[in-house]
Amino acid sequence: MHDTPERAMPTSAKPKPRTMLRRILSHHEIATLLLLLHAPVDLAAKPEIPLLKEAGLIEQVNTEQGDTRFQLTEDGNAVLRGLGVS
Repeated sequence: MHDTPERAMPTSAKPKPRTMLRRILSHHEIATLLLLLHAPVDLAAKPEIPLLKEAGLIEQVNTEQGDTRFQLTEDGNAVLRGLGVS
């Protein structure tokens, strides 16, 4: 029998940095983010809404009148800032 070198295991593994996007946004998704840039908007009929919500880029808010609107999250704003939109 011969000795096999043991592999050193880190005692405290650092967590991987959180990445905001796991895929490239489509031009339709970017356009939807741009629509939400200045104010919450009722965009419930747009097919991009569920994907953008799942990615954490937009959130649903309810108005005092009981309407549902969507607005950018901090991550959504960061994506637009990364594209040069302020």
